[in-house]
Amino acid sequence: MKRFRSLVGLLVAVSLLLAPNAFAAKREKFGADKRHEAVQKELRTIKTSDKKFRWKMVMPWSKGLLFYDMAQHFADSVELASGGRLEIKLFSAGELVGAMESFDAVSKGSAQIGHDWPGYWKGKNENFVSFASVPFGLDTEGYNIWLYERGGLEQMQELYGRYNLYALPGGNGGQEMGFFSNKKATTMADFKGMRVRTPGWYMDIMNSLGASVTPLPGGEVYLALERGVIDAAEFSSPAMNYPMGFDEITKYVIEPGVHQPSVQCAIFINKDAYNELPADLKWIIDIAAKETQLWSSAWQENLNIEAIKLFKEKVEFVRMDDDAITSFAKRTKEYLEDLKSKHPDVKKTLDSQEQFKKDFAEWREIRGGLTPWPIDDFINGKRMQ
Repeated sequence: MKRFRSLVGLLVAVSLLLAPNAFAAKREKFGADKRHEAVQKELRTIKTSDKKFRWKMVMPWSKGLLFYDMAQHFADSVELASGGRLEIKLFSAGELVGAMESFDAVSKGSAQIGHDWPGYWKGKNENFVSFASVPFGLDTEGYNIWLYERGGLEQMQELYGRYNLYALPGGNGGQEMGFFSNKKATTMADFKGMRVRTPGWYMDIMNSLGASVTPLPGGEVYLALERGVIDAAEFSSPAMNYPMGFDEITKYVIEPGVHQPSVQCAIFINKDAYNELPADLKWIIDIAAKETQLWSSAWQENLNIEAIKLFKEKVEFVRMDDDAITSFAKRTKEYLEDLKSKHPDVKKTLDSQEQFKKDFAEWREIRGGLTPWPIDDFINGKRMQ
């Protein structure tokens, strides 16, 4: 009898495994890959050709900056995946056009493709900053979710599209460092009268708080700090900053980098050049851009580990007090609300980002308290990031 029961149990288990709806959920499938249907439709009609394309890529970066490597990584991925049918040759700032001329060069067709930090085009439309770095805004995880799943990419493409450009996210460098400084500023009062370098919206915010701000190009920052023309400067992430040598001429780094919780880059393509491509090369560009987005953040954060160790040999890291951070946040909110009242594009995008932050907040809180610190630190009570 015992053996009989065992046999019956085995037969029941096998029948359940083989039954098509044995483990059917009580509800319909939760979520779906929206791309799948489009891909299946494309595969029925897609054709490849032997035609080769040779594109020129321009950018605001010199070869010494890691942003340049992001652009090169994308170009390499495209060439590999296309079997050499689409070759993208990089031109650093000044080689073909000036750093701040790259946007117009691609828009007009002098070059086919560019790489950027969208905030550089603030003078064309304030909303470009929203897709680059917003003070107290989206971090890397937030940008990825908002861009790919919450309509951010469509907004980005609509904005670039006004200038005859097709845009894609093109690399994320993570959270930026705070100010390299010769003044140990930790309170709001400490920042008044300071001469600092920062671009974008944070420049306006710092000016309104009593600092004196100039958006110097990256190549001029070291000399300005060395000669005392400015007291403090921020530029980018630890790995981006280390080759620039700011730690050789400053004493402190003032953290955290509230001005840029994440530095998001973009790839922008002349629409006429893009429309000449066969469908399979367009898909390759899209996939290579996503691969660059994934790789860049992992690559940067790993490099930051060593960069911080090297910085600590020469500079002291200090942290703004909570009152100062709160004051920066309050002033940022006032500034962004004023911007939204004047620029409908900015309002649409920032409201979309803020709504995502609100929607994500509950899950963020529920999953909180499990920051992956070294296990002994966690056991000793370290929980939050």
